[in-house]
Amino acid sequence: MKLSIRKFNSSDWTSVSRIYAEGIATGIATFETEVPSFGAWKEKFIKKCRLVAEFNNEVIGFAVLSQVSKREVYKGVAEITVYIGKNQRGKGFGKQLLTTLIDKSENEGFWTLQAGIFSVNKQSIQLHKNCGFRVIGIREKIGQLKGKWHDNVLMERRSKLIT
Repeated sequence: MKLSIRKFNSSDWTSVSRIYAEGIATGIATFETEVPSFGAWKEKFIKKCRLVAEFNNEVIGFAVLSQVSKREVYKGVAEITVYIGKNQRGKGFGKQLLTTLIDKSENEGFWTLQAGIFSVNKQSIQLHKNCGFRVIGIREKIGQLKGKWHDNVLMERRSKLIT
C-alpha cells in the first residue's frame, strides 16, 4: 500500500498526539515536555496547513505550520513542524509529507518556511536540506531540556513560485 497524505481531521488527534509524544520522548525533537491539549494544538497551528500521512490505513505522521508573527509584513512566513511515528522513520515518508506541505504552503501564499532543529537531530536537518531548506544560522545553547543545553540549527526555504 502507498502513502496517502491528506488534511488533518479532529478524529486524527489521538494518532497525532501519540506521534508527538514519541517525538518528545526522543529528547531531540522539541523543547516541549508534554503533548499540549487538543485546543492548544489547534490554536497554535494554521488550519489550512495541517496534514497527516497515512500508511496501511494508519496515521503515521503529521506536518503543520505556525505563524511566526501577527504583523502583516510577515503574513507569508511560517514555521514548519513535521513528525513521523517511531516505527515509520527512515522510510522516506517524512520527505513525502514535508514536500506536500511545502506545495500546500505555496498554494496558501507562504513565501518563506523556517525551522529550528536541534543540532544533534541530523536526520531532520538532512530531511530539510533534501527539501530545499538551507542553514541560516545556529542559536547556541538556546534552551535547556532535562538540564542539558541544546543548540538550534535555523533553516529556511524561500519559495521559487512566490516572488
